[in-house]
Amino acid sequence: MSSEGMTHEELMALPVTMTLEQANRALALGRTTGYTLARRGEYPVHLLPRRRGYAVSRYHLYDYLGVAVQPSEQAASVAE
Repeated sequence: MSSEGMTHEELMALPVTMTLEQANRALALGRTTGYTLARRGEYPVHLLPRRRGYAVSRYHLYDYLGVAVQPSEQAASVAE
């Protein structure tokens, strides 16, 4: 079962690194599917290993999704 994806506004508001749960939602993956893919090394986006679990960088997620970031959006996210 896949979860509901995110709107463009939600995608643009994501932090620089996010939890696997947030990335799963952005990719419209269910929790079990996302964690299974991560454990198998088959997750569609590069994963950052953490002490407990995984993190995903916004850069890799946007790249995979083909989301273009406007210069004003980049500057706003750096200022946060």
